[in-house]
Amino acid sequence: MTEQSYTVAGQSIPTITTGYGAFLALWGIIISQISGSDSMTSYAPTFAGIPLLITGILATRIPEKRKLWMHIAATFGLICVIGGTRFFMVMGDGINYASGSMLMLFITGLIYTYFCVQSFIWARKQREAAEA
Repeated sequence: MTEQSYTVAGQSIPTITTGYGAFLALWGIIISQISGSDSMTSYAPTFAGIPLLITGILATRIPEKRKLWMHIAATFGLICVIGGTRFFMVMGDGINYASGSMLMLFITGLIYTYFCVQSFIWARKQREAAEA
């Protein structure tokens, strides 16, 4: 018998998406407050986290549209990776709140996107096995 959904450490991808989105949303707010930053860019993790949080919730609550919501979520994961690459342009200045957030976005976005791709591959294999 096959599993019902792809999991990582026993958690479904929509659940991971919701948690990752909440983490990013809080990270952006907390780091912006701690650093005393007046820049809107310090809230970049929050701007990526809110759509992830929403898509994770929607993928759970509207299972017939899960594929759509998870593809949108994976896109935001990739946006995190791309945004985080800015770290490599500023890393010579050392680690501060801004560069640390960029590095966090790059690493966590890369891991999250990897899990999404693995989930998509798993779903395709399950679909192909069911058709066979």
